[in-house]
Amino acid sequence: MVLLAVAALLAVVGIAAVVVGVALQQRAPVEQDAGALPVPPTTSAAATPTTPAGPPPSPPARIVVGKIGVDSPVASVGLNPDRTMEVPAKGPLYDLAAWYRYSVTPGQQGPSVIIGHIDSAENGPSVFFRLGALAPGDTVDVTRADGRVVTFAVYATRAVAKDAFPTADVYSGTAGPELRLITCSGSFDAAARSYRDNTVVFAREISLR
Repeated sequence: MVLLAVAALLAVVGIAAVVVGVALQQRAPVEQDAGALPVPPTTSAAATPTTPAGPPPSPPARIVVGKIGVDSPVASVGLNPDRTMEVPAKGPLYDLAAWYRYSVTPGQQGPSVIIGHIDSAENGPSVFFRLGALAPGDTVDVTRADGRVVTFAVYATRAVAKDAFPTADVYSGTAGPELRLITCSGSFDAAARSYRDNTVVFAREISLR
């Protein structure tokens, strides 16, 4: 009888542990921000070819990615003092996509870089929560401040460790207008309060109207 009672107690404790574990998995990670992005090249020259082509510069105003339900105004970010890329700070801009303003504007020759958070502890999924679901052939529409719309087609989606970030692939000059979408991903580092990986989407311009 004693053994049966002990077995029953262990079973109850085990079930409780599973329930608690599942509940914890369903909560957003305790997070201050999505983590700084790896250091871009020291100058914008690496992202801008010597013979730029395309329309005059005009910053992005809105991004629409139908496949993953994104329809967001676009803010802008620069560099932190340590030369990591800024990310949208806590507040009204946190859940918006943001253009890295030292990259070319959409539709110009070279890669235009737009970033976004994956989630927050307070509000759950953020603008690029489903970015990793994009696959070759999916399209992204970016409306510029001048009203022109640039459509890009995805040709690759990569998940990479932050300490192996493909800086050259993301920021270096390209033969034509391209787009890079970046967010955090992978497991959450509680000590660093950020994600360990990044998801990067690579896309090429297919139309400008």
